[in-house]
Amino acid sequence: MGAFRSVAVVAATAAMFAVGTGAAVWAQTEWKAPADAKKTKNPEKATDLGKKSVETNCAACHGPKGKGDGPAAAALNPKPGNWTSDKVKKETDGELFWKITNGRGAMPPWKHLPEKERWQIVNYIRQLQKGG
Repeated sequence: MGAFRSVAVVAATAAMFAVGTGAAVWAQTEWKAPADAKKTKNPEKATDLGKKSVETNCAACHGPKGKGDGPAAAALNPKPGNWTSDKVKKETDGELFWKITNGRGAMPPWKHLPEKERWQIVNYIRQLQKGG
């Protein structure tokens, strides 16, 4: 539970920073990954690492089921993405990986996580989209 609270504090701090720097306006525009990211293929098979990483790093904002309703979401503008939405389902694995890696606005970049772990987060997002 301590890690969950830490992530919530980081998310709230990021949101305040984003608003203070004018990044909130930028974050409200449509977020598109570059064309080369769209074509990037996922090299990883799904494992439990994705679920563990989401619980540690993402659930405070995106919620335990990826619906964008985590406890830190109330403080964020724009709200965290709903991974189970049709819009996110239509994004390629490469686009999701790029967004996880680079972040934007209140969404921090997660490039410090190993590449394999970021791909496993993508795999877990796909699992949540299937109701898992």
